[in-house]
Amino acid sequence: MDYNVIVIGSGPGGYVAAIRAAQLGSKVVIIEKYNTLGGTCLNVGCIPSKALLDSSEHYHNAEHRFKEHGVVVSGLKVDLKQMIKRKGDVVSQTCDGVMYLMKKNKIDVHHGHGSFIDKNTISIKATDGSERKITGDKIIIATGSKPVAPPAFNYDKKRVITSTEALEITKLPKRMVIIGAGVIGLELGSVFARLGTEVEVVEYMPSILAGMDKDCGKELQRSLKKLGIKFHLKHMVNTVESDGKSVTVKMQKRDTENTTELKADYCLIAIGRKAYTENLGLENVGIKTDEKGRIEVNHHLETTTEGIYAIGDVIKGAMLAHKAEEEGVYVAEAIHGQKPHIDYNLIPGVVYTWPEVSAVGKTEAELKEAGVPYKSAKFPYKALGRARASMDVDGMVKVLAHKETDELLGVHMVGARVADMIMEAVALMEFRASAEDMARICHPHPTYTEAVKEAALGATGNRSIHI
Repeated sequence: MDYNVIVIGSGPGGYVAAIRAAQLGSKVVIIEKYNTLGGTCLNVGCIPSKALLDSSEHYHNAEHRFKEHGVVVSGLKVDLKQMIKRKGDVVSQTCDGVMYLMKKNKIDVHHGHGSFIDKNTISIKATDGSERKITGDKIIIATGSKPVAPPAFNYDKKRVITSTEALEITKLPKRMVIIGAGVIGLELGSVFARLGTEVEVVEYMPSILAGMDKDCGKELQRSLKKLGIKFHLKHMVNTVESDGKSVTVKMQKRDTENTTELKADYCLIAIGRKAYTENLGLENVGIKTDEKGRIEVNHHLETTTEGIYAIGDVIKGAMLAHKAEEEGVYVAEAIHGQKPHIDYNLIPGVVYTWPEVSAVGKTEAELKEAGVPYKSAKFPYKALGRARASMDVDGMVKVLAHKETDELLGVHMVGARVADMIMEAVALMEFRASAEDMARICHPHPTYTEAVKEAALGATGNRSIHI
């Protein structure tokens, strides 16, 4: 064999798997379809969107909050081209960092489209049409996902766009319609709303962030409404049409015949992503996909074909970069005879709007459905001195604990810096801690994390101090 391990795809799952396998002594190669490493996350996902989220939040604060802080600004304006340029610089630096890690760990990199010839042989077709073949003992599929764009939405990459194109807009739109009130739609919607675009969100479900705890969705929706975002919940989109300069979105309220048209400069499709498993030659090695194109794996993340593994967005589970990373390490270690472990219940989820949203463990609805006896407590950000000092009073922390054992079952947060705060809950839940344990930890004052302590105190028996 040319290699001990071949990794197809260089996103967070793929490149992390490659590094860990190399650390364990394997000769590793990574195959990437595009010219840069890092996959969706680094190039057109997590990293660039966070860069724009930060830039837009700075502008929004300068426009709406600086005066109250005693900071007077004149001549304020949006330079969207510069924001996009800075975003591009951040992406470039991050992708260059991954290439550095490949060199540091002596991992070969081949650019081109990889596909299976047989269970140990991969064909790599470069953009210039040339082809080469390599062989490997173990192969890891980490090809990620791409946005879902139904034919009726007439996705043209110009006016009807996905997150990929939204990250490259250099002229601020007056109006934008977003289809989907999930993480991607709300993050990008908040970017443009902060900069002055009129944003309307169409969502089929009765609430935003349908997969998260309902209280989180309600809390965030209140904040985003203050930002000027309009929501059309329980609506389905029938068609999207573009004339090249604008778009018309035809939507219908669920369970009725009532239809409405929305006109805008852009329509952003953000209804989810699907596994990228096309043209991989899976049929050549007997690997089948489900109705959503995902690859079936066992508890070792091995496919139905021995020696071939799949991780990240191409298999079932949350489409999260950090979930893919954990699976990359898991497979690399399993291949080398170790006994790794992943607790999927303790993979946190984060929404990088402002206020941020984060969660780990079970939602209240999931506990009810499973018949698990639980107790719940919430603590509002507005009761925090730190939140008042920074004018970030929107948000809350919710703690769910077992009614009989007091074990932490779920923690759900909305507020400033909760993307970082959630790790306290993850760490405690990893060690099967109780709400009492969380409440007994001394939290520094004044901080946002005091909301975690107070919510835990409430869950242990209505003992919150500051409310």
